[in-house]
Amino acid sequence: MSNKPLVIAIDGPSASGKSTVARLTAKKLGFNYVDSGSFYRGITWKALREGLDTTDSEQIIALINRIEFICFLRDGAVMFTIDGEEPGDQIRSQPVQEHVSDIAAIPEVRAFLVRRLRDTARLGSLAMEGRDIGTVVFPDSPFKYYLDADPDERARRRYNELADKAGYSNVSEVFDSLARRDRKDTTRKAAPLQIALGAKVIDSTGMVAEQVVDIITREVRAAATAP
Repeated sequence: MSNKPLVIAIDGPSASGKSTVARLTAKKLGFNYVDSGSFYRGITWKALREGLDTTDSEQIIALINRIEFICFLRDGAVMFTIDGEEPGDQIRSQPVQEHVSDIAAIPEVRAFLVRRLRDTARLGSLAMEGRDIGTVVFPDSPFKYYLDADPDERARRRYNELADKAGYSNVSEVFDSLARRDRKDTTRKAAPLQIALGAKVIDSTGMVAEQVVDIITREVRAAATAP
């Protein structure tokens, strides 16, 4: 691979498989993995912990203006602390899942986190997943992908992944939660979820993560070794 840092931008709706694909892609290529959504969930976790109203932009802007948000590398993944504490699995809880779209819709929060996401490139080549990586964070990346899947399959994936941690009791609850998240993400004014210009769309319905990873890694390696 080239010594020049590369960025693989992987976007898509919740439970489209982008987290698993990005993590496996990073491991296969020796890149660092970045879950951009965890940054937004981290701010949400902090806001809820302090009893703030996540729909009150003034409260949230005041929060990001006073916290210490530090990124670091651990075992090939970019992690972070907020005021010296790692939120851990708490960012996967149902309250955080339900409120993170409110936080993500605030332009000042997006600007705050986009700066930090871009700064992670100083740590080396990245496989970064999220909702606006190819459109906003790294729009000039030559490796942009948009992952999608059937809504029913996405709900089953998320339920199997997070049922115990997030507190969902059945797949229908997850389906409804994802539908609400999709509506918020695609209709918000600040960096709505959309397919980046030049991105390759991959429908992962019926595919295992390794098949999607193979598609991406083949293309990145081919481009990196091209004369």
